[in-house]
Amino acid sequence: MNEPANTLTQPPVAAPGAQTTYDVIVVGGGPSGATAAHDLARQGLSVLLLDRAGRIKPCGGAIPPRLIKDFEIPDHLLVAKIRCARMVAPSEQRVDIPIEGGFVGMVDRDVFDEFLRARAASAGAVRQTGTFEKLGRDADGVSVVHYATRPAHPGGEPGLASARGRCVIGADGARSEVARQAVPGAEKTRYVFAYHEIVGRPEQPPPGYDGTRCDVVYDGRYSPDFYGWVFPHGSTLSIGTGSADKGFSLRNATAALRAACGLQDAPTLRREGAPIPLKPLPRWDNGRDVLVCGDAAGVVAPASGEGIYYAMACGRMAGEAALQFLRSGRPEALAQARKRFLKAHGKVFWVLGLMQRFWYSSDKRRERFVAICRDRDVQQLTFEAYMNKELVRRKPMAHVRIFFKDMAHLLGLARV
Repeated sequence: MNEPANTLTQPPVAAPGAQTTYDVIVVGGGPSGATAAHDLARQGLSVLLLDRAGRIKPCGGAIPPRLIKDFEIPDHLLVAKIRCARMVAPSEQRVDIPIEGGFVGMVDRDVFDEFLRARAASAGAVRQTGTFEKLGRDADGVSVVHYATRPAHPGGEPGLASARGRCVIGADGARSEVARQAVPGAEKTRYVFAYHEIVGRPEQPPPGYDGTRCDVVYDGRYSPDFYGWVFPHGSTLSIGTGSADKGFSLRNATAALRAACGLQDAPTLRREGAPIPLKPLPRWDNGRDVLVCGDAAGVVAPASGEGIYYAMACGRMAGEAALQFLRSGRPEALAQARKRFLKAHGKVFWVLGLMQRFWYSSDKRRERFVAICRDRDVQQLTFEAYMNKELVRRKPMAHVRIFFKDMAHLLGLARV
């Protein structure tokens, strides 16, 4: 969506006592929803961006160069530039993987998300603070979004409001209420729960601390089926973990990880937790006028848990599908968002899913996984794929070498 298109409708107008009708109502103002709203508003469509107040998603905050370029992210939003990733095994063996010729940007989600929402508004989207309640439909067939507004005075009752939308995009996160109400099969996705604590960087950081390095800790003490992380954010750090095991204490694991890193006494600024989807939903639209994107569509990468890039790419594809739907009047255009996303990223998700299910299943396998990460072929191909968001098809012999090395580890023939 680079060039403005002709406006499909006049700016939304409502007669006294009537509801405003928009071309598109976007429910949720995270990276995916804000991207869809921005792209659609730039095309001249009337867009309502509905978002809850004060919600910050727990997130490591890493954004690759592909995101920075594709979505024109200004440098001032990058609170740190990561030039090395450290993999830590259960035995505390460490493997440093340098990011050669580039960096991974780190953002604070409260500032980053607000920038994206403000950019959507500057493109013409109407911002509204409120909590989505339900979808309805008027007699003429147009969808109605009902939402609760904040009370005018402390202790007051929340208000109720509604707006009409020719198309509704649900970007309201994992366990999306829009998806639950409108999209068949939305209940079939499983989730992992993520938790992190934002802490202030001590004036005297612990020995070995590096503000340009992310630590990824593969250890059953901190997660039985995922990993723990310590990600620097300039003056703060994100320290957290995730697991699908409902009996595993993420708070206790995070406290233990902080202690292991020498950050147990660092001031805790925020604590946040949220469910993270494990795979894309089987369907993203209702076949009529509702489409979901981002976490609501389940687009978080397995194994890495990376979500910001995929959420924004998904939001852009959802916006393009909504535009085609409104231009053509053909509801099947909405299904193109999921088809295009899986064509671009489905193979990566499949490979990462296999990797997570196998390598994260025990400390013995985690130890071997970190050992594999010492290999230069693995390091180079992994980071090329991460930075550019596609599987690397060059260097076929490197893939062959990695295959045989993996088999040696799987069969226990390689030394750890």
